[in-house]
Amino acid sequence: MPLMGSLYIGNSGLQTSQNALNTTAHNLSNIDTTGYVRQQVQQSSKSYMTLSVNPKSISNQETGLGVTYSRVKHIRDYFLDKAYRRESGRSMFYQVSSEVMEEVESQLGEMNGEAFQATLTDFWTSIQELAKDPSSSVTQGLFVQSAAEFVQKAQAVYDGFCAYQNNLNAQVKEQVDLINDYGKKIVTLNESIRVIEAGGVESANDLRDARDQLLDELAEMANIDFAEDIHGSVWVKLEGMDFVKGDRSYEIGLDVDESTGFYTPFWYQSASYRILPNGEKEYNIDGAEVFNLNKEISTNLNTDIGGLKAMLLARGDHRADYTDVANAKAYDKVSQSVLMNVQAEFDQLIHNVATKVNEILAAAAGVTQAEAGGIVAVDGTVLVKEGEKYCVNDPDGYMRKDDGSPIQMFAKVSSEGYRKVTGIVEVTDAEGNKTQKEMEYWVYNEEDNDIPGEARETLYSIQNIQVDDELMQKPSMLGLRLPDGSEDKATAESLKAAFMEEAYSLNPNVKKKASLIDYYDDLVAQIANSGYAFRSIYANQEDTVNSIYAAKEQVAGVSSDEELSNMIKFQNAYNASSRYINVLDEMLEHLLSTLGV
Repeated sequence: MPLMGSLYIGNSGLQTSQNALNTTAHNLSNIDTTGYVRQQVQQSSKSYMTLSVNPKSISNQETGLGVTYSRVKHIRDYFLDKAYRRESGRSMFYQVSSEVMEEVESQLGEMNGEAFQATLTDFWTSIQELAKDPSSSVTQGLFVQSAAEFVQKAQAVYDGFCAYQNNLNAQVKEQVDLINDYGKKIVTLNESIRVIEAGGVESANDLRDARDQLLDELAEMANIDFAEDIHGSVWVKLEGMDFVKGDRSYEIGLDVDESTGFYTPFWYQSASYRILPNGEKEYNIDGAEVFNLNKEISTNLNTDIGGLKAMLLARGDHRADYTDVANAKAYDKVSQSVLMNVQAEFDQLIHNVATKVNEILAAAAGVTQAEAGGIVAVDGTVLVKEGEKYCVNDPDGYMRKDDGSPIQMFAKVSSEGYRKVTGIVEVTDAEGNKTQKEMEYWVYNEEDNDIPGEARETLYSIQNIQVDDELMQKPSMLGLRLPDGSEDKATAESLKAAFMEEAYSLNPNVKKKASLIDYYDDLVAQIANSGYAFRSIYANQEDTVNSIYAAKEQVAGVSSDEELSNMIKFQNAYNASSRYINVLDEMLEHLLSTLGV
């Protein structure tokens, strides 16, 4: 090979070693950069120069022109990436669920430094004291005051649940906005990567790292599938629907519930709409929801993936009350929502206490159930329907207010507990004589349990009860002294027995019966057990994610020791190439100056 041509070999060594040093330095400078994947130098031979062709030889006589820096490999493992994203999404699902359970435990465990359990115990204690001395104004006042405190603290706990629902709702919007932003960024990165790699010479490795980091973070929020096409663009499916496809990202919309303000993520491309007079679009999102929250949550079905889904499940779609656990059909709609489940079961406790106490006081006041046919006025007007609870108006009667209505400890805020009806009815005296007489009745307004969410004003629920105002001002109205002057121990004992009767269960799926005192303990135990289960799953899932991440780091992570070793190797190669050129330079100088060639 000519001496001048040998300079190609030395020059190629200098260039290749310099590029390799630059890559190594790039790896070291990004050792702490989130999402960065180490880059590996790949070298190959340059083209060969043919010196002679001899048909009789095995091969032609050729000489090489040195080494070339062929490409920089992007060291990733597709299968590890896929496993990591799947398991990190599952880990985030249980992390969110665990945090929600901790918040629920906090709401029940502390109310301004005092646990709700203490308030319930105080109310129970006041009933026990009332049973000892029913006619005492002190025990009656304590009973009414404890009832008021019970309602106040219960409403504070429930309001805390509602506030946390609102907090989760705000987080849902933030997550959806972030997902939409990531979709746009992935599209932009796809375009930039295609432009850089179009010539087939340069690799956009840093841009690929940024895109892969977005996919890692996106996988924590929702269940995604991804694939790269022949042009280097990544296509992404989110919850089974196209999210990034080609040069477009499909935006997720948010439908707002008018009554609660809760957001429901939906796909714009799958929803129908109509144009309103003001030019805005009104979407019908039926069938276009991003998440199907009715599916069973299961690892086998991969329905337990994504922090956003966990937030939506935990928040639920409405403010739950006791009607949501009234039967199995209603309970199916709230059973998978942590907050709605606890709201409903907690409200059921308050409802049972309120209605049971009112029922006992009503029985003492003479409230009874209308027999077959009810009570019909002579003009045919139905005053009291068959099966309705009622009593005759009697301002001077036992356990009655001044207007003659039965005393209620717990009254509704938005509607009346009893309504007054008047009519001319036919009555029969003791001798069998029938006469017409104007009668007044107080008829109990039944709760409308069949229309959850639409008839809140008829319910004895946390948000719609209060201790009767008149009773708060004058607890001695209770009296608990019969017309003959004796103490009404029977009513006081009935109140006591009502709290001890094991007749209540948390929800239709729980067969164990509990008293009103033990009900709350069962509720707290259920929350504690659920929280423990979520935390255990999350801990196990974190171990899985960490092990996959460690395997990823072995493949893609930057090792300072390895890179420093490579730096020494490439530096020595650079020095060798430099020395090679110096030797050629000295030979040329000797030939030209000394030998005079």
